[in-house]
Amino acid sequence: MSDASKGLSLYNTLTRTKERFVPIDPHNVRMYVCGPTVYDFAHIGNARPAIVFDVLFRLLRHLYGESHVTYVRNITDVDDKINARALRDFGGEIAAGKLSLNDAIRKVTEKTADQYHKDVAALGCLEPTYEPRATEFVAPRADGKADMLSLIRQLIERGHAYVAGGEVLFDTASMPDYGELSKRNLDEQQAGARIAVDAHKKNPGDFVLWKLSSPEEPGWESPWGRGRPGWHIECSAMSAAYLGEVFDIHGGGLDLIFPHHENEIAQSRCAHGTKVMANVWMHNGFLQVEGQKMSKSLGNFFSIHELLETSTFGGRTWPGEVLRLAMLMTHYREPIDFSVRKLEEAENTLRKWKRAADLAPAAAKELPAEVVEALSDDLATYTAFQRLTQLAGEAVDAGAGEKAAASLKAALAFLGFDTGAAKVDEDAIGKAIAKRLEFIAAKNWAEGDRIRDELLAQGVQLKDGKDPATGERVTTWEIKR
Repeated sequence: MSDASKGLSLYNTLTRTKERFVPIDPHNVRMYVCGPTVYDFAHIGNARPAIVFDVLFRLLRHLYGESHVTYVRNITDVDDKINARALRDFGGEIAAGKLSLNDAIRKVTEKTADQYHKDVAALGCLEPTYEPRATEFVAPRADGKADMLSLIRQLIERGHAYVAGGEVLFDTASMPDYGELSKRNLDEQQAGARIAVDAHKKNPGDFVLWKLSSPEEPGWESPWGRGRPGWHIECSAMSAAYLGEVFDIHGGGLDLIFPHHENEIAQSRCAHGTKVMANVWMHNGFLQVEGQKMSKSLGNFFSIHELLETSTFGGRTWPGEVLRLAMLMTHYREPIDFSVRKLEEAENTLRKWKRAADLAPAAAKELPAEVVEALSDDLATYTAFQRLTQLAGEAVDAGAGEKAAASLKAALAFLGFDTGAAKVDEDAIGKAIAKRLEFIAAKNWAEGDRIRDELLAQGVQLKDGKDPATGERVTTWEIKR
């Protein structure tokens, strides 16, 4: 086995097999993951790839060294809905030359992008090495990094794109193995762009690279007229800008295989003349909510922010690391049923692990070999978690307890869970206890139990007793993971 592989195997969607991972350059392992479209707050489906590829990022850094891994996750802020809102809210300032289109779009997307950063931080995700915004890579750049207009020009020059009906379209027939990732025949393909494509295409599967903008629509100047880019070209430009024409790993959700990733491959390979865009393509499975497809019409569409900060799911807020564990308890390639029961299971498991880890004053310097081995087998988190549970059991053993607890603490921190001292707000706890006593006095046992359970979820255990002098109920509390 090559030393460069470090024992890591990953499932490659392109080949439909699990393969030994050997980076192009072990001193610069490169990964690109499609990030959110910041039109609105990120939903819980967006949380899964953020968490999954954060674990992979952590593992790669462990195997190859923190300074030898480059992780790029983009922000999509080129979108017709975003553009329309920018024009609506700031059209006058744009027309007067007081504000550029990019600046107007940034004002529109600033809130949602900031919220996304807060959300993924709460989920325990590390910041990527680079987080480019699509709007910054439309036109040629002063630093010479890849941009969308230059890529489109290259595709036209190489005979892979054509101008028709005010659009620049990718000619799918010009690429003999188009459809290799999704395993679809060319005659099965659909346009798959966020911008509507009319009937002037050479082939039904041709997709838009550039679309003209009317005077009332936002746009950028280009050799083909003032317009805006299609969806797929942005990731081809941003990945090439930071990772080169060919890199190691490209990740995202299963829903992106076709058309987005298929079209990324077509654009990048044909523009650069390469055999591949990325050597390994990884995709996490779909997410359902309580057994149903997530949809606004079904009323089961939840943002990450809602779960973290409101009681709309399960009647309570949920800690970010509980959401993280719930996502990782199912193998990343499998579909996941996101439910209150699953979150409760994750919360109980995490509480047991942390109580055991607290028996060690500090984390071990080395990670448990079994945990690294499990994760190196295509991110087998379930197997890794079985080892954590074993360590938690061993931690209560008087003979080797502290060593096991220290290993457990190291593994939890590595996986993105907080192993520091529990943080409490004594004033908030006092108010919650007072409210609970009011409910108990009113014989509203359900609400009283709800407050008790919420505090326990935060690591605060209540103890009820009686005042020996008055006989009244007295509640004390202690921190207990």
